[in-house]
Formats: sequence, structure tokens, C-alpha cells
Amino acid sequence: MDILVPILTAAIRSGTPILYATLGEILTEKAGVLNLGLEGLMLLGAFSGFSVTLATGNPWLGLAAAVAAGMAVSAIHAFLCVTMKANQVVSGLAITMFGTGMSALLGKGYVGETIRGIGIMPVPVLGKIPVLGPVLFNHDPLVYASYVLVGFLCWFIASTRWGLTLRAVGENPRAVDTAGLSVPRLRYAYTMVGGGLAALGGAYLSGVYTQRWGEMMTAGRGWIGVAVVMLGWPGTPLAHGSSPWATSQPSGSPSPSVSALRGSVSHHCS
Repeated sequence: MDILVPILTAAIRSGTPILYATLGEILTEKAGVLNLGLEGLMLLGAFSGFSVTLATGNPWLGLAAAVAAGMAVSAIHAFLCVTMKANQVVSGLAITMFGTGMSALLGKGYVGETIRGIGIMPVPVLGKIPVLGPVLFNHDPLVYASYVLVGFLCWFIASTRWGLTLRAVGENPRAVDTAGLSVPRLRYAYTMVGGGLAALGGAYLSGVYTQRWGEMMTAGRGWIGVAVVMLGWPGTPLAHGSSPWATSQPSGSPSPSVSALRGSVSHHCS
């Protein structure tokens, strides 16, 4: 058990950036947009977060800068895919190549630099629980935030009107148009939020996990996030199924979220 606890603790910390990227991709794909640019977004987030933290001495400003950078680049992806109807795979791969090259170019002068990032903050009482305490409650605030974010997104997607609309945007955008909502605007919003979360995962690597910058420091974590979205989360509101790559409904049969949205529209109109 003495060996298992540090292994599990390290696994949670090392998996946190992948979790943020995965949750961002889930939101994007639920809205009907595929983003294969997670690797590039994470690298841009890692560089943005590190450089701003080094310049200001404030790691929280670094995280904010990373999220802003991720949202800005994702807005370009949304423009190409939603407005210009470009191929989503090509656009996503272009973001990966752009993020990889740009972060390497701009980060050359930062190699070897270190910062004082966000440290570990054990949770009082819970952190003293045998085994579970050190494994789950002896981490930095971003790990705790990831716990909350998973639960929040499950609730948001499954139990709120906005979550219902999000699923309908990906499964049947015509139903959303019928409800008087703008499908392109919603896809822009969720693509940008998803990109911001992916960049936050990258910033976690440079600002919390390693507290230093290195080229290609994501080491394929963005691609792991894409794979997790494609294959994981079965039986939960986070399950894959609303992107252009997958659908669980028979041809001609509306999904439950679409049916519920139509019922809601009928109720408000009657």
C-alpha cells in the first residue's frame, strides 16, 4: 500500500491536463464540431501560461492568458468550420501544426527557465483520510477544480435546458433553429470554451506540474484526449455521440434531446 499511494497520486496529477482537454473536446463535439487541434491548443496554452507567469510572477494570470489564447485560436477553427464550412479534420490538424510550430518558435528563449507556479494545497480533514486522503485530497487547486468540473458538466448536459440545447445542436440543428436559437452562435461559443479548457490543460503542465517550459512538452496528451472522447465515458452524459463522427439514433428517429427540445418549444408556444 505504501507503494500504491504515491503511484495513484502521481497518476491523478499527470492525468489532470488530459482531463481538461477531454472535457473541452466533449463540449465541442456535443455541439457538432470536431476539433483535432487539442495538441496544438495545449502547447499554446502551456507557452502562454508559462510566459505570462514568468513576466508577471502571478500564475493565475498565466492560466487566464492560456485560456484566452486557446479561445482565440478556437474561434479561428469555428470560423473555418462553422462559417466557411471547411473540412473539420483539416482545420483541426492545421491548428495542431500551428500550435506546435508557434510554441516552439516563441518558446526558444524560455527553455531552461523556471517559475514559481501553483503549489499543493491539502484539503483539511479530507486529506487525513487513510489512502484516499493522500490520493485524492493532497493536490493543487486545479486538480480539485477538475473534480468539480466533471460533476458540473454531467449535471449541465443531462439536467439543464442549456445542456439539452447543446445536445440538440449536435444531433439535430434544425430543431434548435425551430426553437429560435442560433446554431452557428452556439457552435462558436462551445468551440471556444472547449478550446479554452484544452489550453488550460496545457497551462497546467507548465505552470503547475513541471513549472518549466520545454518544446513539445505535451508529448501527445492532446491526442490521448481525443481518443478518450471517442472511446470513453460510456453510460454518462459525457459519452461520445453528438459529433459528426458518431450517432446512436436510428435513421429518421429523433434523439431524446431533440424530442425534449421540441416538446419544450411546443409547451411554450401553446
